[in-house]
Amino acid sequence: MSRNFNSPLLTAAALVAMMSAAPVFAADYVQAPGSTLVFASKYDGEVFTGKFASFTTTLSFDPAKLAASKLDVLIPLAGASTGNGDRDSTLAGSDFFNVAKFAQARYTATKFRSLGGNQYAADGILSLHGISKPVTLTFTWTPGAQPVLAGKATVKRLDFGVGGGDWADTSSIPNEVAVSTKVVFKPGK
Repeated sequence: MSRNFNSPLLTAAALVAMMSAAPVFAADYVQAPGSTLVFASKYDGEVFTGKFASFTTTLSFDPAKLAASKLDVLIPLAGASTGNGDRDSTLAGSDFFNVAKFAQARYTATKFRSLGGNQYAADGILSLHGISKPVTLTFTWTPGAQPVLAGKATVKRLDFGVGGGDWADTSSIPNEVAVSTKVVFKPGK
């Protein structure tokens, strides 16, 4: 009796068996051009905004499998720019980011929650200025060929030792800093 291992029926059956036995993982994405990371605060009542010139984001995310999701964001702090040279040099200095000692910040999250619809929350850890604390990022997920994560978080700067000393007065600079991001993704390699 000869066996025909090239039979379409056998090939299809073998493929289905292999696919059903393989674990399913969240999709892997890397940041694509067009992404932004901005922050906003006030100084003596005047609102100012700033942005990070570059940052790198990797994401494993599947709305149907939130337990397997992971987010990792690396932020070079020397690239912070508010459009005001004096403020930018102060931000880079030892009173704020201290980029000579702490060149980057990092946000990592492995706990994700659905907030309904295409709204989610990532409960993660922000490491900034040598201190790591929990920060929640709420975001909208727009799937597609180039999915988009559009999110917001509030960072309490004094919890991270940013702007201490003479800058700790929250009547001059509020403790809460609004952070927002729009990350465009492409499939990871």
